[in-house]
Amino acid sequence: MELLPLTIPGVYEVRTNPHVDQRGFFARRLDLDVLRAHGLYDRFEQESLSFNTARGTLRGLHFQAAPHWETKIVTCVAGRIFDVVLDLRRDSPAFGRWEGRELDASTCNSLYIPVGCAHGFQTLDPNSTVLYSITPPYRAELARGVHPFDPELAVSWPIEDAVLNERDLALPTLRDL
Repeated sequence: MELLPLTIPGVYEVRTNPHVDQRGFFARRLDLDVLRAHGLYDRFEQESLSFNTARGTLRGLHFQAAPHWETKIVTCVAGRIFDVVLDLRRDSPAFGRWEGRELDASTCNSLYIPVGCAHGFQTLDPNSTVLYSITPPYRAELARGVHPFDPELAVSWPIEDAVLNERDLALPTLRDL
């Protein structure tokens, strides 16, 4: 497992070093020793799956409010997604900036997302499944979000005809948050 820092402080692309043979591959997705060596949080308390039938499904940009900000490791375990992190930490030099990465089940790459960031994704393939390792556990009353089409953020979602739910369409802009 290798951690590659992105431009948003504390956000990493997690790459695996798969062992490949005629059967496919085997890769370590999570190595707590590697996280500890980088000073990253290593006590994940919950895992969740998101299955998405349609290509273009967009979920986010979500976060959990204080005092229960979440740290996440997000992995696409079937299909492909465009994964986005938005920095919400007012003291961060990257506040209000977003960064996106393609996560692909065939490469088994992930994103490590620290507290203080919102997260969202758009499916690039039908029947894509996303695995979240999360801490602390989800608390519905603290669920928050930023509108995925906030014009000031101008996230470059790759598929124009996005499939969204009413909740995400009703989220506030970053300015109104």
